[in-house]
Amino acid sequence: MARSQFVSAPPEEQIELCPVIQAQNIIAGKWKIVILWHLSTQTKRFNELQRLLPNISKGILTRQLRELEDDQLVHREVYKEVPPKVEYSLTPLGQSFIPILDNMGEWSKKHLVSK
Repeated sequence: MARSQFVSAPPEEQIELCPVIQAQNIIAGKWKIVILWHLSTQTKRFNELQRLLPNISKGILTRQLRELEDDQLVHREVYKEVPPKVEYSLTPLGQSFIPILDNMGEWSKKHLVSK
């Protein structure tokens, strides 16, 4: 199939022709991979993630976490206390992504070009 035919193909056919599309759609977003990497080490509270990602706005962090939760990579646990406590962790599906994150890190170290 030519590139122009691929682009005009229905989403189901695109995924069948290139299974990476589904993964790309799930992890698309400037911060998602970094969020997953931080959660791969341990459960984090929202404010901890915000400190680890100082260049992200509160709204964007919230949106990226919600999308990861909708895609079942991240679990959000709300504790009924005052003030409310919310923790984020990886689901089993999110944990299955850790080897991919590790491979991405190794690739980056190997091919990192100093600027």
